[in-house]
This record gives sequence, structure tokens and C-alpha cells, in this order.
Amino acid sequence: MLTFTRKMSTIAPAKIVSQKTYQVAGKLKITEHFFDVPKDYSKPQGGTIRVFARSVKKHDTSVVPETSKDKEQLPWMCYLQGGPGMECRSPQSYPWTQTVLDRGYQLLYLDQRGTGLSTPVTASTLQMRGYNDVQAKYLKLYRADSIVKDCEAIRQALTADYPDEKKKWSIMGQSFGGFCSITYLSFHPEGLREAFLFGGLQPLVKSPDEVYRRLYKRVSRRNEAYYAKCPDDIDRVKAIMNFLKRFGDGKIKLPSEGTLTRRRFRQLGIMFGFHGGLDAVHDIILKASSDIEAFGHLTRGSLAAIDNATGFDDHLIYAILHEPIYCEGNAPAWSAHRLMEEYPAFDLDKTEGPIYFTGEMIYPSMFEDYTELRKVQDVAEMVASDADWGPLFDEVQLAKNEVPVYAASYFEDMYVDFDLSMETAAKIKGCKVFTTNVMFHDAIRSKMEEVVKQAFALRDDVID
Repeated sequence: MLTFTRKMSTIAPAKIVSQKTYQVAGKLKITEHFFDVPKDYSKPQGGTIRVFARSVKKHDTSVVPETSKDKEQLPWMCYLQGGPGMECRSPQSYPWTQTVLDRGYQLLYLDQRGTGLSTPVTASTLQMRGYNDVQAKYLKLYRADSIVKDCEAIRQALTADYPDEKKKWSIMGQSFGGFCSITYLSFHPEGLREAFLFGGLQPLVKSPDEVYRRLYKRVSRRNEAYYAKCPDDIDRVKAIMNFLKRFGDGKIKLPSEGTLTRRRFRQLGIMFGFHGGLDAVHDIILKASSDIEAFGHLTRGSLAAIDNATGFDDHLIYAILHEPIYCEGNAPAWSAHRLMEEYPAFDLDKTEGPIYFTGEMIYPSMFEDYTELRKVQDVAEMVASDADWGPLFDEVQLAKNEVPVYAASYFEDMYVDFDLSMETAAKIKGCKVFTTNVMFHDAIRSKMEEVVKQAFALRDDVID
């Protein structure tokens, strides 16, 4: 007789505070969940934070009663959003929701701690924590290790009345959500049935320096692609930069009350890594250069477009913890800022060649140029100088991994280096990878049907 054994989680179940269900457009049934989880899992009695998630399943119109256990206890798929520090939208806003539901799952869209409705971290809420050193220490609780513990606590709460063989769930991680998935595989694999990663094969490093050395080269290639596609923008960008320098770098106010500096303007390059990103930047460049030529100043339309394209004020966790997500025992020390000196093509004052845009990098100057980031500048400096970071992955556990892992990795990914991703995949036992050179980092949104199909094909196909 076969017996089922399961390793028990060391995380206590989350407290379910409320669950409210409503129907969307006759096809989906969405439940809004609020949970209480420990603020600090190393001190579970030290207070809680509230975490929010939306679950979705098909609205049942069949003749089989909805109360049947098989329909109530569908297998869970937990979606982990990219970021760090980005909230989830409502389930009907994601193009893959119906696709995943059609495969028999119910989906949980989690606002990771500090985002959305999950005790959001903003300048005002952070300052409520006390002095700067207290705020900096508090932010250490918002990396992947704590997020994964939240997931485990929530999984146990949602499956409390499930039979043991149905308690595990699947996870689906996009970008930073994939990084969280690797942390999950490392420290709490007992909760997982399978893992799908999209552009999220985390580099297994303990300092961000090597990551940014690789990414500066990738951003350079995207700049080359941009100027090859839009050669007239070489002179347009130079004209805009000269205008910003001539009228006082930083004296032009944006609608958000931030300042438009040359260094902030070239952060538009973060869009180069998306499908359609080159065209989006070109549209802003064309409008801004036309304003200067016609009126001698930037109109509100141009200023708003620049402002909206660089929305770091709304995502403090993204700005402050972007480099610490790679740290263990090392201070990030403004890695992207330090390493930029190794790449002369990014010199803002160079006299030869096109002006290069930067990519998904965080710089200390951003805490001067952005309205909300200014309020936490001292806290950001403390975080950047802190070397006391714990582990986010365990290579020994990954090498003996038993959880099926299916990943999509993109050769042209500007945010997660392809070569480092492949090194990670090789270190995860049983990891299957779909690779392509015709998709970018946001393929799960822009090329959803193809990339999700390929991910499930990795699961369903047999390779002899």
C-alpha cells in the first residue's frame, strides 16, 4: 500500500482577515483576500502586516453544483509579479488569466508585501516607522526571502481544508517574480507542485557588480539598435541635451514636481527592453525636439510624457532595493553608478558619437531628481552601504531540486542577462528552458500566447 508523505512547512498559516467575492463580466469570479502575516519572520511575535491578493476562477454556469469539492478545490497557481516593488492589477487585466484558468487552475494574484494594498511602502508610510536607521532596517524585510514566507503562509491558509495531496501549489514568476521563485525553490520547496519562470532565472550572485557589467553591454547594444532604427534621433537627442544643459540642468520642473536633468532624461532608455520600446522613446524624442525647435521650450505634453515614462516616485521599493536583491554579505554601494565609469559610451559629456541612454539601473542622483525619492535619500544611502544581507538562494538545494521547473529565457533580454540565466538553469536540477532570440523581457505580456504555450509545452511534452 502506497502512503503519502509531505515535509511540513516551518511557516505558520496566515490569518485570513476577510474574503469578498464578486463576478466580472459574467466569465470570472474574483475574490479579494486580506491576510495578516508576521512583519518579521525571525520575530513572529513582533507584530504583523496586512497582505492583499485577488484570486480568480471561472464563473461556474454548468449543471454540476458549484459546491462539489473538485470545483471548490481547484489546484492553485500563484502569480509573482515583476519588480521589485510592483503591485498586481486586477486578474481580468492580464492576457494569460483565461489561458491558465482553461488549464484547470485557479489563480492568485498577490500584491507582494509593500506594494498595492499590501501595507504599501511610500515615503509617507516609511517615515511613520521612525528615524532613518529604523526605516532602513525595516526595508530589509521586503526582499524575496520575506515574500516567499508570505506565500507559504498564505498557501497554508488557502488550503487548510484540502487533502494533503492537493495542498501544494504552482507558482508563475515574471522577472523579479522569477527571482522569488528561485528563493522559494531554495528554502520552501515543500510547498510547490511546479514553477513557471518568465524572464526570471535569477543570476546566482552575491553582489550586483557582475550583473551590471553584463547589463551595460546589453544596454549598449539596444542603444545601437535604437540609433540604427532612428538615425535622425542622434542629433535630436544631442539638441535636447544641449537645451537642458543651456537652461540649467535641473531647473526645469516636471508635472510631478521632479526636476528634468540630463541624467534623468536619458533614463528613458529603460523602455528599450520592451517590445515597442524603441518606438516609444522615439515618439518622446520627436515631440521634445519639435517643441524646442518651434517654441524654444518643452511644452507640458512633452514634460508629461517624460515624467510618465520614468515613474520611480510611485515605486520606492523598486528604487531602494533594486540592487540589494542581488546581495548576500555585500553592500550594493551604488553598483550601477560605480561601474558606469567602465563604459565610456555612457559618458554624458562626451563629444564624439551618439549620447547613450541608460537602462534598468538605479543611481544615487535619482534621489535628487525625483520628488518622492528625495524624501528618502538618506535612507537609500544607508541601505546602499549596508552589507548585512542574508541568502536568497541555496545552490545545494537547487542542485537536488525535485520540483518541476519550466522557464522562458530571452537572448535579447536587456534586464536579466541571458548567459547568467543559462548558468542558473544549469544549476537547478530538472529545469527545462525555452529560449528565443525574437522576444524581449516583457514577452509574457506582448507575446503571451506564444510564450505561455511554449512554457506549458515544456511541461506536457516528453523528450526521449
